[in-house]
Order: sequence, then C-alpha cells, then structure tokens
Amino acid sequence: MTANFDMIKKVYSEYSDKLNDIRKIINRPLTYAEKILYTHLWEKTQKEFIGGKDYADLAPDRVAMQDATAQMALLQFMSAGRKTTAVPSTVHCDHLIQAQVGAVDDLQRANSENKEVYDFLESISQKFGIGFWKPGAGIIHQVVLENYAFPGGMMVGTDSHTPNAGGLGMIAIGVGGADAVDVMAGMPWELKWPKLIGIKLTGKLNGWVSAKDVILKVAGILTVKGGTGAIVEYFGEGASSISCTGKGTICNMGAEIGATTSLFPYDNKMSSYLNSTNRSDLASLADSIIDNLNADKEVLKNPEKYFDSVIEINLNELEPYLNGPFTPDKAWPISKLKNAVKENNYPDSIKVSLIGSCTNSSYEDIDRSASIARQALEKGLKAKSGFTITPGSEQVRATIDRDGQLQILKDFGGVILANACGPCIGMWKRMDISTGEKNTIVTSFNRNFAKRNDGNSETLAFVASPEITTALAIAGSLSFNPLTDELINNKGQKVKLDPPIGDELPAKGFIKDEKGFLAPAKDGSRIEVKVNPQSDRLQILKPFEPWSGNDLHDLAVLLKAKGKCTTDHISMAGPWLKYRGHLDNISNNMFIGAINTFTGDAGKVKNVFTKEYKAVPEVAREYKNKSIGWVVIGDENYGEGSSREHAAMEPRFLGGKAIIVKSFARIHETNLKKQGMLPLTFADPNDYEKIKEDDFVSIIGLNGFVPGKQLHLLIKHSDGSEDSISLNHTFNEAQIKWFKAGSALNLIAQTNK
Repeated sequence: MTANFDMIKKVYSEYSDKLNDIRKIINRPLTYAEKILYTHLWEKTQKEFIGGKDYADLAPDRVAMQDATAQMALLQFMSAGRKTTAVPSTVHCDHLIQAQVGAVDDLQRANSENKEVYDFLESISQKFGIGFWKPGAGIIHQVVLENYAFPGGMMVGTDSHTPNAGGLGMIAIGVGGADAVDVMAGMPWELKWPKLIGIKLTGKLNGWVSAKDVILKVAGILTVKGGTGAIVEYFGEGASSISCTGKGTICNMGAEIGATTSLFPYDNKMSSYLNSTNRSDLASLADSIIDNLNADKEVLKNPEKYFDSVIEINLNELEPYLNGPFTPDKAWPISKLKNAVKENNYPDSIKVSLIGSCTNSSYEDIDRSASIARQALEKGLKAKSGFTITPGSEQVRATIDRDGQLQILKDFGGVILANACGPCIGMWKRMDISTGEKNTIVTSFNRNFAKRNDGNSETLAFVASPEITTALAIAGSLSFNPLTDELINNKGQKVKLDPPIGDELPAKGFIKDEKGFLAPAKDGSRIEVKVNPQSDRLQILKPFEPWSGNDLHDLAVLLKAKGKCTTDHISMAGPWLKYRGHLDNISNNMFIGAINTFTGDAGKVKNVFTKEYKAVPEVAREYKNKSIGWVVIGDENYGEGSSREHAAMEPRFLGGKAIIVKSFARIHETNLKKQGMLPLTFADPNDYEKIKEDDFVSIIGLNGFVPGKQLHLLIKHSDGSEDSISLNHTFNEAQIKWFKAGSALNLIAQTNK
C-alpha cells in the first residue's frame, strides 16, 4: 500500500471542488502547474495570481531532506516549539558516503566515520515523527520517486534536485532548510508565483537518444538562468511517450536552468510505474481523476495563450548531447563534439566515465547501459576508461543484481559504488590523477562546475546520458561518436556499436528494500536527541540577533566576487560535508572558492585595517570580533547551484549584513532572507564597477523598509570621495518581518510560543 495514502486521498477528494472555486474567479482554462498551485493555497483566494509578481502562501503535502542539509534543518526545527512535524517528512542518508573503492567498503567506512551524525538524525527523526532512510538505502530523489511522489501533489525538499518528483506529476521544489522548517512547523510556505514555460514535445525518442538529451538540449536553449522564477511544464505526444523515470531525469536536471520546478502531466507511463512500485491503490485513484492531473484541453490546443513562453522540440530530430565543461548549459550535439574537442583543446582521453546519480539511476537507465556493455563484451571490447556505476537505490540495485545487469557491468570493467550521491556531489576520493592535472571525465550526473566532482579545478566534466557515457568509456575518447564511428576490438577487427535497448520496468517487478527504512516512534516525547556538546560535527544553534532598528553604517567590503559565484564557491561540499551540522566549523569554508575581483585569486581577501591578505573566513572573523559588519558584492545569477542554506547561514554567522549583486538565483535569495540577511541588487548593474577594495558602505532607508521601495548605498572610498547608488530588493511584507526578527525561524518560534 502507498505510504501516507490517507493524506493523498484527502488531497484528491478536495481537488475538484477547489478547481471549481478557482475557475469561477479566473474564468479561463488552467495549465497543469496552475491546477496544483491553486489547489495547494494555504487559504482560499479571491484573485488570480500573477507570475513573477505576486507572492502566495502554499500548503505542501510533504517534506524530504537529505542528510547533509537535514542536520541544519532539524537543528532549526528543534527551536520551532512543536512535538511532531505537521506534514509527513523523511530524512535520507545519501550525501555523506564517500566513493573510494566500492560499495561495501565505502558504506562500512561511512557508517563508522559518520556515526554521530547518523545517530543524531535517527534520534531526532524518531522524536519528531520523521521517517528515516538509513545509509545505503538510496539517493533521496530516487527513493522519493519509488515511495512518496504522487501526481497532483506538492512537496518541498532540502536539495535542489527535488524536482525529480515532477516525473510523477508532482510539483516538487528544492528549498533551504528554513523553508522546510516552515512546512514541518505547520506554517504557510511562501513562494513568488512562478511564471510558466511550456515545452511541447513531439515525435518519439529513438536509437541513441534518451530522455537525458531532452534536458541537455533545453539547458542549451534556456541557459543556467533561463528558467529562473518559472515552472517548466512539458506536454504533447512526445511527453507521453517518455517513461516515468525518464520524465524524472528531465525534471531533475531542470534545476540546472534555474527553474522553480519542472513537471509532466499524469499519463499511462506514470500509472505503470506506480503499479510496478507496489502502489496500485494510488494508480487507481489517480486514474479516476486524470482530467484534474492534466492541463485543460484548451491549453494544449493553444499553449501560447496560457504559457509565458513555449518551446517546441521534435524528439524524432533530437540527437545525443554532451554538455560542458564547467557549466551544464554549454550544449554540444554529439555530431559537433569532435570539432569542439580540437578547437577548444579539450583533453580527448577520458580518464573516468561515471553513470548513475539521482539524475540517471533508474532500472531503464541501467538496462540500456548494460545492453551496450553486453554487446561490447560480445564484440571483443571492454572499457578503456575507468568506469563506475552508482545505483539510485537499494531497490534498483537489488533488482539489477537479480536480473543480471550488475554482473555485465562488472565484467565490462565497472566498479559498483554505494547507493549514494558519491562523485556527483564531490564525495569522491579520486586516486587516478594528481591534483592540478588537466583531464576529462564524462558523467550521467547533473552538474559540472569546476571542482564539483573531484575537487580538481583542472578536471573537465561533460554531462551526457548513461548510454553515451558507457559508449565513450569503451572508446576512451571524447571525440568518439557511437552513432557513426567504429572501434577496433581485441582481434584487430573494426566493429560498430548498435543503439542501446532496455526495459522501462523490470518484468519480474522490483525487489523492495525491506531493511533501509526506520519508521518514527509512535510517541517520541521521551526520546533524547543525541548531540554531544563537545562534538566538532554537531552544534545546537543560537538564534541570530534581531535588527537593531537603524540603518547599517560603515560596513566593510569583505569580498567582491568575480564572475560565476555558485553555492559551491560560497560553501563547498566534498570534505566539508562532515561539518554540515556545525555552523561554526563549516563557516571556515565560507567563500574559499570565490574569485576576488581585485586579485584574481580564490579564497583570499584584504583586511582593510591590517592590509594583510588572508582566507576569507579569517578576515570575516576579525571583522566580527571588532563588531564591524560587512557586505559581499557579486555578479550575475549569484548563488546558482545547490540549495544548501549553509551558503546563507555562514555569512550571517560571521557578521555579514548584506549581499549586493547584479542578480540572484531563486533558492539562494530566499535562503538569505530566511536567515535575516539583505539580498539586494544594483538598480544599475554598472554600479558593480564602483565598488573598490578599501571601500566602506552604508545601507540607507531601512527605517522605511517596505515592499517595492528602493534602498540606497552610500559608498565611502579610501581617497575621501563618495558615491551614492540605488539598490533594489524583492522583500514582501512577511519577509521584512523575517529581517526585523533576525530570521524567519525567530519569527516561527515567537508565533508557536
């Protein structure tokens, strides 16, 4: 039976009435995304919401958290004043398992090294009614798709790839931990009403082309910020031809275009997946309201009238893509990659090919990759590059073990890693190259920023489908095109690979993971949350100070960041993941990856009092000890990438007052607001150039801080001259209350008291 089925039945029982009410108000056909949004309003509305302008209070159905972000989220939730979570919630231990030698040894080492964190997460989950998925059970998004996602529902998750659940027709949004706390604490969750991007898919995938290639092409069209503030809704005959897990892949990587989320309408492929994953009760229920789980027919006939923009992609004409290096939107059709390798001097030899991750670890993905490995072995070929496989869940791993794909991939030369994130998020102890060595890897993951996978800034990572990644592992060459090129086998013969084939779902059904889940205690009141006061990995939080009531005067410019400044630059993952539950310790990684505009160096800035250049966190602590506030200046799309709220909490903890940039990525801007920081943008982007290294700045106008009204920045230069510039903000009235209270959590705690 489907988990939390009674909750889902209640959601569905109210769907038609809620939609009828909203139709009377806005009097027009609805997209599928709008149907979910309007049926999940916190309270009834008497108006139509405008995308990109209005804010809405929403009531998500559930929350999911991965272990790295769950630590800080649950440390915050402890202060919210509740006995249990208000909605079904789960924790998934997938981020802290470092890939090194193989699944068994890596998992055993992780259980030992992370014991106190796992004990904390298990105990706090038991206490507050949260489901706990143990280390090795699988990657959060795959486990959610297998167990919790449902068509027409809404969830938030403390990971930017939460939209994976859109493959099952769910609005699933990646958020910071403070947003998750809102939902778990029974508070309304606020979202700026998204704009709508419609993507019409015609034709059908064939040959070497897979669902991954759809989103790789879309990323090339929209870029890493083209989806910001929008929900991407797929539709058309091509959409209904893609498997449920293929849809999940597309929605998952929608995070790379900055989209609020992505989703597909409910169809037969989703119904089949629900039946295959032991949720036939849910499939029957969804089948009975299928019209509510699709866009209205008028929308599909004239999509340009109802979406802010529409993109059409003919799947018959689509070819495989490889995106990279260093950004997931640099899209190369495979037919053009050979020339790109030459023109850009990319290292042609592939050191490692990696398949799996939350984006591409379904049964279908592994089966299609195994079909290539099988024919390679039959034709006298094996992997030339290193080759790793990361199953998405124990359910997938056990099933592909039973059905033989796992053995084929091992025989081919593959190393099976734990059911965890591993190299996708930098949890990879790579031993085949030296740090600083320029090299190429190909992955079926989602992100490929510098240092993302292995901590080496000279690793060029290209993102592709599992099928293409596997084929390139055989050739060991980035220039290889399996659609046209031949290979030489162990007998010296020329051979050509056939297109991959694979089943969407296992004919014998999935082997359910019976050991990976721990249900919460029926009564958690007597359970003690395990936090050692002497721990260097866990630290009970202290509330941030509320706003003083005055303008912010004479703030130092801690850092002026140059170019791309992602959450990886602000708060690196990899080895720093171990400190995700200890705000003081993890703050030692603040901005160590950001490039200083004035020096061109990463991670070092000038202390304007001592004139010394030191690590950014060190200078920030020196300012904090002197009670001197500071600001950071940034460029476009500041804070893109992972949802990690540590990138907002660390600056707040070390004395930061504001982040002033040309533009923000959505999740990070919200995270900053939640922590009591001021995310502000230059009214004139050219004013970025006016900020100098030794400047002191004042933020003026906070006594009249209201939505839509500009603030001002007074800049005092070291030569005695001054500049005054205008700053924009997107705060609404509720968010201004967060700022005044010192953080959103402070306000929640006050409310619950």
